[in-house]
Amino acid sequence: MPQRHSKNNNDLAFFTYDEKRKLGYGTQKERLGKDSIKPFDVCCLCLKPFIDPMCCQRGHTFCKQCILECLLAQKKDNQRKLAAYTAQQKQEKEEAEEKLMQQKARELDAFDQQNHGAVPQYNDRNQSRDKNGFHGANSVKVTSYEEEALRTMKAFWLPSATPEAPVKAGAPSSSTFCPEGNEKLKLKSLFPIHFTEDNSEQKKSKSYDVSYICPSCKVTLTNTMSLVALSTCGHVFCKKCADKFMAVDKVCLVCNKGCKVRDLVNLEKGGTGFAGHGDSLEARDFKHLGSGSGLGLVRPAMKT
Repeated sequence: MPQRHSKNNNDLAFFTYDEKRKLGYGTQKERLGKDSIKPFDVCCLCLKPFIDPMCCQRGHTFCKQCILECLLAQKKDNQRKLAAYTAQQKQEKEEAEEKLMQQKARELDAFDQQNHGAVPQYNDRNQSRDKNGFHGANSVKVTSYEEEALRTMKAFWLPSATPEAPVKAGAPSSSTFCPEGNEKLKLKSLFPIHFTEDNSEQKKSKSYDVSYICPSCKVTLTNTMSLVALSTCGHVFCKKCADKFMAVDKVCLVCNKGCKVRDLVNLEKGGTGFAGHGDSLEARDFKHLGSGSGLGLVRPAMKT
């Protein structure tokens, strides 16, 4: 009889390591494919091949129309928040003035009662009643106590007596931000970029898709290459040519326009909020056993 092993040991009250792996529990890893990575010639907002591409100083590329609409929407949102903040400040100022007037009125009433005494509001002590139906001099105190109790009562089961938390809007920011990198972005900091298309006869006969090449070494640009754009003229090169020639000669290899090292902008590789990017092209997910229900709960794996 063969020796019992953890893979065929099914009489335990708990799952073994091999059984958990077969059920899909634990940290699952999967290599991201091409469909999960944004191509370098695609807009970061509409995820389509860009038209009239614009680039920020951090290397994020957008369609001209997409980034202008995004910045305009942010400005309108900032104006709306500023109007709400101004109205809130005005309301708080009015409430503070009203509280100050009420406090002065209470102090004046207290001073008047202290010097002249309380005057009863009834004629016959035995038969007359006030409008609330209470007898005697305690009617004013009872009525005010009940009104205060109803006003300050915190009963969650009564909609009219449910306490409300005041929502205060903070001072809004007047700046616009990059939708990809979340850094401050102005319209004047954007610059147009120009890719060199591959117009060779061999490429035309093979495919109708547009492909781009480095104007210096004539190598086809792909997601695996690091790209550099010049903020002065907008031409795009591979990083090897940029470091080898333009960083030394301080001139563009296409239009011979002068440039500096700070004008070399590294274009960000593909990736958005819906796709992986960078050097870590591995997706992870952690799945653990649910307590009592027998179902597995899924939560994102912790970043290391």
